[in-house]
Amino acid sequence: MCLTNCRLALVTLGAVGTVLLLAGPAHAEVVQLAAPVQSIDAVLNNIRNWLVGISAALAAVCFTVAFLRRMAGAGDPSEIEKSKTSFRAACVGLVGVLLTPVVIEVLKGFVGA
Repeated sequence: MCLTNCRLALVTLGAVGTVLLLAGPAHAEVVQLAAPVQSIDAVLNNIRNWLVGISAALAAVCFTVAFLRRMAGAGDPSEIEKSKTSFRAACVGLVGVLLTPVVIEVLKGFVGA
């Protein structure tokens, strides 16, 4: 039994050694995880674009909630008033989201960037 285990260990060791010898020298590849930053302006534009996208999605959710409140209200005056308030808030938020790039460009013009 011990002889069989020794032979198995030697064969395994020989196979591993052969693989290591044939593999050649090891080298590591450099993996770049993130894109290089081109400029601060590009980074700020990307952040602005992400925030505008997320805010627009939230405005769409607010419109959906207001619509569902209106439909579920079934003529109840308090629910209809709540849905109108939700619609107004969603509209104000959406206008703010749409005007954000314009406001930032105007501020860049004032600052001279």
